[in-house]
Amino acid sequence: MKTRIPEVLAPAGDFTRLKAAVDFGADAVYIGGKVFTMRAGTANFSDEEMLKGVAYAHEHGARVYLTCNTLPRCNEFEHLPGYFEFVKNSGVDAVIISDLGVLALARRLMPEMEIHISTQAGVVNHAAACELHAMGAKRVVLARELSLEEIRYIRTHTPPELEIETFVHGAMCVSFSGRCLLSSYMTGRDSNRGECAQPCRWRYSLTEEKRPNEHYPIFEDEQGTYILNAKDLCMIEHIKELVQAGVTSLKIEGRAKSVYYVSVITNAYRCAVDGYLASPQDYTTPDWLVEEVKKISHRQYCTGFFYGPIENGQYYENGGYVREYDVVAVVDDWKDGMAYCTQRNKFLKGDTVEVLQPRSKPLELTIEKLFSADGSELKSTPHPMMAFSFPCDIPLKPGSVIRKQLK
Repeated sequence: MKTRIPEVLAPAGDFTRLKAAVDFGADAVYIGGKVFTMRAGTANFSDEEMLKGVAYAHEHGARVYLTCNTLPRCNEFEHLPGYFEFVKNSGVDAVIISDLGVLALARRLMPEMEIHISTQAGVVNHAAACELHAMGAKRVVLARELSLEEIRYIRTHTPPELEIETFVHGAMCVSFSGRCLLSSYMTGRDSNRGECAQPCRWRYSLTEEKRPNEHYPIFEDEQGTYILNAKDLCMIEHIKELVQAGVTSLKIEGRAKSVYYVSVITNAYRCAVDGYLASPQDYTTPDWLVEEVKKISHRQYCTGFFYGPIENGQYYENGGYVREYDVVAVVDDWKDGMAYCTQRNKFLKGDTVEVLQPRSKPLELTIEKLFSADGSELKSTPHPMMAFSFPCDIPLKPGSVIRKQLK
């Protein structure tokens, strides 16, 4: 199965999110097993779930990349050979690796497996990329600190068969290529082994040893005290520039994010890439796509380092998210003018909602009538995960997301 260029690469923290990513147009998904993954707090995939996920993705023409990108300690390393024996036969299309010892072991035990070098490896120059390619890497995931000009230089000074991947959307780490010790110092949870507590999002104050109960705010400027809190990355308006710089794969961050996040952001970048491919010379991002990425829970957006040193890359007022929409239901089926759904949050008869379907602009509907599973008419959907239906002349695809704007 060949890489489609530019590839839309989506995160999947479990099978449900993998299915959403594939259904909403991902060319590939990246997942983690129960070990050696940089998102230890997510559900991740058991061996059986991994086989199920790979089968589903392949049935729908998508690739699966397995993260094995922690920095394992000596006592952990001894478990890798057994794990790789399973991985070799799992059907995954590539393994994402950051540690050189893990890379050498993978090449020896899985010589046919495609190897991608993780952003954790901190690749920032063409020499490192070439050396990793010589060691067997098919792809490098570049450090997030690079500009488009630096990426273009790397592309023109590396073998053309070496694929280049870069993050284009999601949370950014305050430390170089995500390699951080702050969490380890403060909580004992090692960021480099998937257990980050995200202390860079916390609010800090200053104390003086002779005044232990007096806390003084730390200000970077008059705006606030969240001095390490990075904005989220968003490159939805810059697909053309990314492709022209030589990026092979557009990676969306978020294996710990919700099914709704995966659906919306995957769909947005799928539609943006499809629009670019249809008209690469004069493509501009439609306004609805620019608005679409704002309809998930997110921090304020920026374009990261792609255009040089970050300006206004931190948000100081708080460590929270912007959230303007709620998912109220997911479509299970549509038949004979009726949409059959499962509730996610309460909403009322007469509410205006948006329906997000794969590879398309969201559809606005007013819910004129609501019915329970037994056919009785409802005024609202008050019960968690309740089954309900409503009349709808437009066929809705199973898995479509129904959301409502918060007041």
